[in-house]
Amino acid sequence: MNQPDTTLSALDIIPTPERALSLRVDEELHAEAREYLRAGLQGAANSQRAYSTDLRQYRFWCQANSYDSIPLTPVALVEYVTFLGRTRSFFTVQRHLASIAKYHRQNQQESPTTQEQFKVFMTGFKLKKTIRQKQAPDFSLKQFRQALDALSPTPTGLRNRAILLLGFTGAFRRSELAQLDIDHLLMDDGGLVIRMNRSKTNQFGEVEEKAVSYANEPEYCPILALQQWLTLVDRDQGPLFVRIRKGERVTDQRLSSEWVNIVVQQQLGEFFTAHSLRASFVTIAKTNGADDLEVMNQTKHRTTTMIQRYDRRRNIRKHNASGKLGL
Repeated sequence: MNQPDTTLSALDIIPTPERALSLRVDEELHAEAREYLRAGLQGAANSQRAYSTDLRQYRFWCQANSYDSIPLTPVALVEYVTFLGRTRSFFTVQRHLASIAKYHRQNQQESPTTQEQFKVFMTGFKLKKTIRQKQAPDFSLKQFRQALDALSPTPTGLRNRAILLLGFTGAFRRSELAQLDIDHLLMDDGGLVIRMNRSKTNQFGEVEEKAVSYANEPEYCPILALQQWLTLVDRDQGPLFVRIRKGERVTDQRLSSEWVNIVVQQQLGEFFTAHSLRASFVTIAKTNGADDLEVMNQTKHRTTTMIQRYDRRRNIRKHNASGKLGL
């Protein structure tokens, strides 16, 4: 049997003009590659804003104290962390250190955060500095219902009702609520499905879905509240939650995440924050028998450790076995 000829001819090696054109790296390819690199360096929008703020303060401190901002010596970094520690929590200081390390990496300099001298200092800093992170308080169902009952049937009231109910039953972060568009919602007789393309734990744009069920009581139903709000908005695309001007004029301007937090505080009290919606969801769901997997399907947490941090049943006054000893 004749074997096929596998030798290459000159025509196989020398590209034709058409092949040469397809192999050429053009300017559009360079631009696309630069955009990927920029996105990788900057990270998510919220992370980039925090990084820019941290870096601006860091440079100002270096200038005020006659230090070069890059590369920074471990001794200078010790002084800067001590300065931050006077007014900031341990976790906030950690974020500043991550920004400083990133700044050095981007400029191809060794970060002082990796130096052994600085690591020894941070061990002592952690021991002396409280590391208990301030947590958003949870609310009871009674408190939540009272806040909803106080809302008027105005455009502002309808919007705020939808924000509170969706934020609670969907265990949303305030940034996620602000980013929702109308076409992210899929409603049918079985309930509501919300599709999200990006979140704090999903930076690469994989499609995530959350499901919300109809409530037994219509006045506390998140789906009916959304339907009432959407009837008023009268659009089938664009931002879901928008600003409302004086005279109850509904705009098409997206509501910011800061305003979502304000809405929660206006309706529930200044003691609470938008994060209370998530914390209360976890606590109440767990109290009513939901397992970790059911909760994580809604919160989109990756580990049960985070669920335990959100579960406010660890409150030693509200949930303590000493009252169940029969004394």
